[in-house]
Amino acid sequence: MSIFLQTLAQANAIYVKQKFELAEIFGFETRNRYQIHTDDGQQFGYCAEPKLGFLDAIMRQFLGHWRVFNIVGTDLHNQQVFRAHHPFRWFFQHLDIFGAGDRPVGSLQQRFAWFNKKFDFLDTRGRVIMTMNSPIWKIWTFPIKKGEKEVSVIEKKWTGLSKELFTDADNFRVRFIDAKLTADEKLLLLAGAVFTDLLYFETKASS
Repeated sequence: MSIFLQTLAQANAIYVKQKFELAEIFGFETRNRYQIHTDDGQQFGYCAEPKLGFLDAIMRQFLGHWRVFNIVGTDLHNQQVFRAHHPFRWFFQHLDIFGAGDRPVGSLQQRFAWFNKKFDFLDTRGRVIMTMNSPIWKIWTFPIKKGEKEVSVIEKKWTGLSKELFTDADNFRVRFIDAKLTADEKLLLLAGAVFTDLLYFETKASS
């Protein structure tokens, strides 16, 4: 097991911090980039959309999170440790998660809800293993359950007035409540923080 996965497996909480881009102040959507930290502030990973050229930049401006894209996770030595693939979707966004060597880990699927924010965590056979269901009035809190038991919480953290008003740069804390969560489940939960950002906090997500 890599140092990245060992750190993730042993963590009680992690932070997923989106990198601030100056161009976002002027309304230009940049590729999503995040640093991954332990709860005590030590960075142990990084994930980002790869640079794909001018056409990809244009698609990002007009299609936002609806377009096809990948987010690649690496350790501090730039070795790939996971990949998240987003297919083209107008509705009910979806994210497939792969570990090292493109080993399937599971997926995340947005679900219909009248007022709540809702998505499921699926295993490699498409079976629901965890659910996220957050009432509309809890705009920054995303509890995750296995059945009726709460096993994790994704929380958006305050990034400062200027960033909140003028950019898409968001920070998320993922708390692992259940000590029995596996490394793969924690990897899905890490991806869940990115998915939460794409669904509910990107400019194109709310437009």
